[in-house]
Amino acid sequence: MTAVSQTTKAPTDAELLQAQADLWRHSLYYLTSMALKCAVELSIPTAIHNLGGAASLQDLVNALSLPKTKLPFLGRLMRLLVTTGIFMSGEEEETYRLNLLSWLLVDGAEAEDHGYQKYFVMGTNSQKCVEPALSLADWFKKDLAMPLPSPFEDLHGVPIYHDDTPKLLGEDFDSMVTKGLAAHDNFAIATTIRECIDLFKGLQSLTDCCGGDGTTVRAIVKAFPGIKCTVLDLPKVIEKAPADDAVRYVAGDMFDFIPPAQAVLLKLVLHFWNDEDCVKILEQCRKAIPSREEGGKVIIIEVVLGYSMGPIMYEAQVLLDMAMMVSTRGRQRSENEWHDIFMKAGFSDYKIVKKIGARSFIEVYP
Repeated sequence: MTAVSQTTKAPTDAELLQAQADLWRHSLYYLTSMALKCAVELSIPTAIHNLGGAASLQDLVNALSLPKTKLPFLGRLMRLLVTTGIFMSGEEEETYRLNLLSWLLVDGAEAEDHGYQKYFVMGTNSQKCVEPALSLADWFKKDLAMPLPSPFEDLHGVPIYHDDTPKLLGEDFDSMVTKGLAAHDNFAIATTIRECIDLFKGLQSLTDCCGGDGTTVRAIVKAFPGIKCTVLDLPKVIEKAPADDAVRYVAGDMFDFIPPAQAVLLKLVLHFWNDEDCVKILEQCRKAIPSREEGGKVIIIEVVLGYSMGPIMYEAQVLLDMAMMVSTRGRQRSENEWHDIFMKAGFSDYKIVKKIGARSFIEVYP
């Protein structure tokens, strides 16, 4: 047997067998994602919820109108989803219950602090998003012109978020990705406002860049009625925004102009862009706000890569970074990388106000 290295002792048979099992797990992890996607498409979380929170395999077959012949196969699917923490097993054999994760996938069980996450699962595991990941090695080997297109853009000929995406990749795909992004971005808004009240306290005006349908600013106005809020987004987004006397909607491009306000909010926006584009966006933000002495600031909600939240949260952050690498020209960043971008954009200082889940809340000062 060939030695692993000159300085490493030869592994034992037990160690090699464990390594093989680990290799199986890593090679087959995609089946957990596909099993989760299957459960969402079949509406298994919603079925368990509607059955009172606990369901046997026979209950699920009946509720989902599945052929009786599929009962043993459904049992194998559910066994994997229980093992990987997506569902819980009940006290009785082959009885399944929701946990916090699967509760996020129950249609109609939305609460103030969370939205239905079905479309995030469907979008990230769709064929058009998985295919670029499957061809990642080919992308690395190509000598592509700068600025580098993402693997998604290189394969499909269009960025994942683009005016031409519906035409080239289909209206259904574009709608699914848009809904998934909204579910991801609007998650835990009420928690954010409660936990980071000082971010918004005392503000007279705020512009939300790429604010979509205004879900975030409507929650801010509800908590702080005195803030005059503006949503800036592309014309195709603004034209679908709901009428709201408390929010002003402006169609435009944040690379060209940002409506002036005491504070500008960038919530999960910058991770879609490379460093050079982030600097350009932040330069426009700096033009839109007053001095620090007058309360001017940019509020950024983004992932800050780091181990401080524990290994599971860090793994989630790194996986999000890989998703950005595959599907966009952006990335998740460490604090040092954020610092460099802020300074290049002409800001004087910043402060990480709080960390909630995988996200950090940052104030950046002119």
